[in-house]
Amino acid sequence: MRRLASLLPLLMLGLLLGDPNVASAQPSAPPLPKSMAAIGDSMTQATNVCCWYGDHPANSWSTGAAWWDGVSSHFERLRAGSPGITAYNAAVSGARMSDAPAQAQQAAARRVQYVTILMGANDLCTSSPETMTAVESFRTDFHQTLDKLNSALPSRARIFVSSIPDVYQLWSIDHTYWPAQLVWGLANICQSLLSPSRTEEQRQLVRERNIAFNTVLQEECATYERCRFDNNALFNFQFKRNDVSLLDYFHPSLSGAAELANLTWARTWWS
Repeated sequence: MRRLASLLPLLMLGLLLGDPNVASAQPSAPPLPKSMAAIGDSMTQATNVCCWYGDHPANSWSTGAAWWDGVSSHFERLRAGSPGITAYNAAVSGARMSDAPAQAQQAAARRVQYVTILMGANDLCTSSPETMTAVESFRTDFHQTLDKLNSALPSRARIFVSSIPDVYQLWSIDHTYWPAQLVWGLANICQSLLSPSRTEEQRQLVRERNIAFNTVLQEECATYERCRFDNNALFNFQFKRNDVSLLDYFHPSLSGAAELANLTWARTWWS
């Protein structure tokens, strides 16, 4: 007991001064990957992010490489320390979680060492609250996705899972802005929540499903040692009107994509 008491001051001093023997007990970041892939939907394809309608994968928060856009993607940040890294974007606009296992198969076939996942908005944004994906179906599809990646990727590979943004917040900031209302209606965007005919009770039902899906992402990711969830960083982000595309008032703009990249990168192993 006396010996332990005499050692405590030395241990504390070692922590304060950065004793290498004490610091070695802290977890270290895994090696930087030499290849990566993205699984997701239109947000990862940077749909309508700028300038003209359509997908703009060069501006993706995950695998984008455009030098001019102000979006410091995961790929660009990793490339700074791993110059030969390659990236593959398997995301498909309109994809739901039921499409994720097939995208995971593509990533697995390439034996990549890092995978980002941002999926689920289309499981919420349907024609009505009644047609949203069931929580258990969402869980089954996501579990299959992670299981496929975990079993097929190299042992050093890491999987990063982003939460689904708070779609209700989008309605909150733009539902009184007539251009947004017009586009939402004409383009039939996320009518389960954004339709002007929805009641507050229905919108809250969609938000509850949003939260339930994020809970599934967190719980399932936690069962795999190589998986990391963003701890709802994206869901909790209070985005502003200029973070939303002026083309459809739904997808992230360039500034929104930049924020998405910043928020998620801060939750990775290498930030």
